[in-house]
Amino acid sequence: MNVPPTLPAPHVCEQARLSRDARFDGLFFTAVRSTGIYCRPVCPAPAPKRENVHYYANAAAAAAAGFRPCLRCRPELAPGNEQWQRGDHVVARALKLIEAGALAEQSLDELALRVGVGARQLRRLFVERIGAPPVSVHTTRRLLFAKQLLTETALPVTEVALASGFRSLRRFNAAFAQANRIAPRELRRHPRAAADAPLLLRLGYRPPYDFPGLLAFLRTRALPGVELVDEGSYARVFGPADAPGWLRLSAWPGGEHALQLQLHCPQPTRLLGVVTTLRRMFDLDANPQAIADTFRHDAVLGPRLARHPGLRLPGGWDGFEIAVRAVLGQQISVAAARTLATRIVQRWGEPLPAAPLPGLQRLFPTPAALAQADLREVGLTTTRAATISGMAQALLDGRVDFSAGQALEAFVARWVALPGIGEWTAHYIAMRALSAPDAFPAADLILRRETAADATPLSTKALTARADAWRPWRAYAVIHLWRGAVQAPSLARRKKTEAIA
Repeated sequence: MNVPPTLPAPHVCEQARLSRDARFDGLFFTAVRSTGIYCRPVCPAPAPKRENVHYYANAAAAAAAGFRPCLRCRPELAPGNEQWQRGDHVVARALKLIEAGALAEQSLDELALRVGVGARQLRRLFVERIGAPPVSVHTTRRLLFAKQLLTETALPVTEVALASGFRSLRRFNAAFAQANRIAPRELRRHPRAAADAPLLLRLGYRPPYDFPGLLAFLRTRALPGVELVDEGSYARVFGPADAPGWLRLSAWPGGEHALQLQLHCPQPTRLLGVVTTLRRMFDLDANPQAIADTFRHDAVLGPRLARHPGLRLPGGWDGFEIAVRAVLGQQISVAAARTLATRIVQRWGEPLPAAPLPGLQRLFPTPAALAQADLREVGLTTTRAATISGMAQALLDGRVDFSAGQALEAFVARWVALPGIGEWTAHYIAMRALSAPDAFPAADLILRRETAADATPLSTKALTARADAWRPWRAYAVIHLWRGAVQAPSLARRKKTEAIA
């Protein structure tokens, strides 16, 4: 089983905590035996003595060892550690499913079945590799989110319990008090937000982080009526239509390594899912240092990395929305694909009774809405219309899906089995909808041009071989190459290009 190392080397952890290096935030936690508290490496408190310190790879392991989260550095604000979810081994797949909420609705036996092992073996693997069993990982995640809501919002404790996945207030109070040595209401003495205001949450990341570059990518693809992207923020509306929510994401004021989320979500049970989706969509848990180590000395990517060291992988809010955009973008420009997508939204997207924010008044159509729709009405060719309708039906039938934890190769194989879906489209969907870091649409003409030594594009086979050196971060290489092509003066002279949909 190819499992990443559990912790940075001890001397690296020691140096990082003493220097409060933000690049290691979330990659390990410092537990202090004399206080019984675990902290982020960036904690502003005086550094404890080395003999009192023990390092843990994640918050769940520290909590399982009996330590409680620090009230000063607030471990709930640390970015996640995506290295645990990298690859297709059992632990990575199970962690992706837990993050997607699998244990909120399923038992440990059902989770184990989904990753192809027994419950006892899965628990053993988690304790061995993660330092805590799956249920503890799930519970720690929920309790840390609850701690953030209690600290930063004025949500009633009952709604905080629901938002963090607890169906019983009594069980929530007991679990929270056991983990934090403090009752939930003790954190509500001085609420930081008015009860009638949108929630304001901090979403941390590891620097460097090129938020403007990510917004620029999303801005050229933004769907009018569904989302708004300007120079400094991303906003969108989300369903259901009878209780729509809205969000706006921008940089946290003052230069802190975090994004500021304004969120109105009428259904508390959806809060954690919304935050999880945004963390994936904006790639907040990436480790830029690990990516840079792979690209730094590469002749093609090294100079691009130097220009944009914090470039991230732009995900999508909804898998079906991304898949439709991918099909629309086959062989046409970004602008043309956006025009067609806008027509689809205006024709089949569900209108909201009232716009929660100016310019946001429709939801993207569901698979059920497009499965039987005649998409030729808005200018699609017969073939492309059939591809989208067939794709929508395949989702309804369960032949394909966007569930977490599936291997990239298996995902691509299922999608290319659908009529009209090729390798390029399947890898693009995986890259944006699943945020698969190693997805690579090798047939893309721009990628083949950008990596060529002369004016002749590489062949797909040659580019695939060249990209082996970029594993497991080939999707990040795609974004670097696409961005370089957009910025290149010669781009305007390229009349025939593969779409960056």
